[in-house]
Amino acid sequence: MAENSVKILIVYYTLYGHTLQLARAVEEGAKGVPGVETMLRRVEEFDIVKQKAIQGNPAVEQLWQEQQQIPVCSLDDLRAADGAIFGSPTRFGNMAAQLKQLFDTMSGLWLNGEMEGKPGGVFTSTASTHGGQETTLITMMHPLLHLGMIVMGVPYSVEGMIHTEGRGGTPYGPSTTAGGQGELQPTPEDLAIARALGKRVAEVASKLRA
Repeated sequence: MAENSVKILIVYYTLYGHTLQLARAVEEGAKGVPGVETMLRRVEEFDIVKQKAIQGNPAVEQLWQEQQQIPVCSLDDLRAADGAIFGSPTRFGNMAAQLKQLFDTMSGLWLNGEMEGKPGGVFTSTASTHGGQETTLITMMHPLLHLGMIVMGVPYSVEGMIHTEGRGGTPYGPSTTAGGQGELQPTPEDLAIARALGKRVAEVASKLRA
């Protein structure tokens, strides 16, 4: 990475791939801002999930193998970032434990104020339209606030935000509906809103660096 570039970290957890698709869209939006470089990172998976949900499920196992080229997020990645955006599927209206585990390792960053003043955002995926998108996004913001980050959402001036369709897109962050069996895919509008968040965080990080 260029030494003087603005670095935007995108950290995600996924099991069926929906939040990974949003993460890549967020990254695409951030990359479109001049002088910005991105760091796409995944969080560590639990061994029990590997044994119970991944092994023996060909589609999930293939997705898991494809992600091995993406580095696991480290505390040094967070230190190096000028802005950070976090994504997780919902687990009963809250973030997945895998992402929460990463936040729980950030006490040193918190004590030293190493994330203070950095812009950040969140995104999510749920099985159903009312499956906890807003509660998941809002509770994901709590650690960012404790870390002293500047929490950013998606304004309604972004095209596609005002709608009555059964798809994602909230002022708290991008989202998508995956379906009960993971059979749905993010809509073009969902991905556009994710790109808008990435662009917005990258622009603010660039202005703060300037």
